[in-house]
Amino acid sequence: MRVDGEVVLDAAQRLAPGATVEVDPTAPRRRAGVLAPEAIVHLDREVVIVRKPPGMLTVPFDEGDKDTLVDVTRAALRRRGRERRDGQRYDPMLGVVHRLDKDTTGLLVFARTLDAKRQLAQQFRAHTVERRYVAIVHGRARDATYDTTLVRDRGDGLRGSWGALKKKSRGEPPPDAQRAITHLRVLERAARATLVECRLETGRQHQIRIHVSEAGNPLAGERVYVREHSGAHIDAPRPMLHAKSLGFVHPRTGEAIRFEEPPPEDFVALWARLSSER
Repeated sequence: MRVDGEVVLDAAQRLAPGATVEVDPTAPRRRAGVLAPEAIVHLDREVVIVRKPPGMLTVPFDEGDKDTLVDVTRAALRRRGRERRDGQRYDPMLGVVHRLDKDTTGLLVFARTLDAKRQLAQQFRAHTVERRYVAIVHGRARDATYDTTLVRDRGDGLRGSWGALKKKSRGEPPPDAQRAITHLRVLERAARATLVECRLETGRQHQIRIHVSEAGNPLAGERVYVREHSGAHIDAPRPMLHAKSLGFVHPRTGEAIRFEEPPPEDFVALWARLSSER
């Protein structure tokens, strides 16, 4: 199915008034659990870097979750292994060292050996991995550095920054609170939105989504961290966040490597539409 020319895989997606829906009953069915060959950006004995599509979990969240990114990547490597090992069974090891939200797109690395997983995990803990995202946010965002302490419940049932709700965040934060640092830079402006780059110094769950929302500029398409946004909402099929660059020291060679990935079509199309508004 296509909505306004864009492929849509979520049957529950809400449609905007006037949207054009195209259904081709003769089109080939989408195979579950298959990663397109072009989604593998880099592959060697220690690491595999993939392009994560929207609407896919990185790893299972609930019992029964299938066709996650780790599942389909492992299946893709298994197919390659069969080709190279005369049909013998090949179960590739994949170590998870970081994650992307279900609807976030972009670059993600898996480790292929235990030593690679250990070394990459150390780099993530030391905050030496380069991670840059592009995002479309509501309103007029400004260059900023957000340095807050994230907690599971900031006082209103939402994950967020301790102290964001001054009346409900009193005393010391809980023991499991985590420091989160996001550096935001404005790239372009539109009438009611801003295109920004976010560089992560830490990597906490929903960090970017929380920081931009608490600054008054939630992501376009945000469904959770948008409670306090009083302005008009920008219609988008998902939270518009894309992991555009990933850089780290290769666990075997010691060489600094870096990869770039442009935003997907839905992201580009939304920004083009917003940029054309007056």
